[in-house]
Order: sequence, then C-alpha cells, then structure tokens
Amino acid sequence: MARVEMNSPVGALAIEADDTALTAIHWIDHPRDGGEISSPLLAEARRQVAAYFAGTLRAFDLPVAPAGSAFEHRVWELMCRIPYGGTMTYGEMAAALGGDPRNGGGRAIGAACGSNPIPIVIPCHRVMAAGGRMGGYSGRGGVHTKGALLALEGALLL
Repeated sequence: MARVEMNSPVGALAIEADDTALTAIHWIDHPRDGGEISSPLLAEARRQVAAYFAGTLRAFDLPVAPAGSAFEHRVWELMCRIPYGGTMTYGEMAAALGGDPRNGGGRAIGAACGSNPIPIVIPCHRVMAAGGRMGGYSGRGGVHTKGALLALEGALLL
C-alpha cells in the first residue's frame, strides 16, 4: 500500500493506493511534505485532486478499488455517474437501484455513502436528502465540507 498526502481547501488529505487502483482517501491532521512520489498512480491522483480543487477538472479518470459489499459497489458506481455540479437524493438513488425509498431504501443509500472509502473521487457529497436538504457527510467537517464541495462545483451557493 502506498500513500501520498496533500493539503486541500477542505483539509489535509491522505490518498492511498495499491499497485493498480486508489483504495482510500482520508482526512488527516498534518500532511507530510515528502519529496518524490514513488507511485505514478498516486502522483496522478494528487495531480487530479489538486486540479479538481483548482476548478480545472470536472471528472476524475483514476482506477478505484474501494473495499465494500456488492450493494455498496452498486451505490458507489451510481454516485460516479452523477455529473459534476449535479446532485441526486438518497430516495432517487434507491429507486434507480430498484429499491423502495419509502421502505428504508434511502437509509441504505445513506449508509453506503457513509462507508465510501474514497470520498471526493467517488462523489458521495453529491447525494442529498429529500427536498434538497444537505443530509449528512462522513468526511471531516461533516456537512460544512459537503457544502464546500458542492459550492466548488456550483451545485450550492453558500
């Protein structure tokens, strides 16, 4: 497992990868400024994340391998289809995946959002509660961070 750390407008981040794909993004307290990155994948991931925050990247082109259940993978794949600046509700996602949002389907989507190990790249911040409410966010800073990501994409005016 390799790792690169970086500062971002929503806090310091650690990006982790195996030999072939990103496996996690975590918020950390203090990034280490390490010289050369030994992994070309991590170098590209850092470049793309920085470009996203600079407003010059709208879609990530990185291999991802998040650890999770088959259901979580279906939810995360659907999240990746929500366009930059767009949103879906938990209920809309549940319906798109064949579940009934009135019978707990939206809560199951929320749980999958909360267990997303690669936030930002897998854009769980684009999933909203009913009526356009923010809902929750498991990243550091909670809904404040979610709002900052949505504002960056033009999906929310702060």
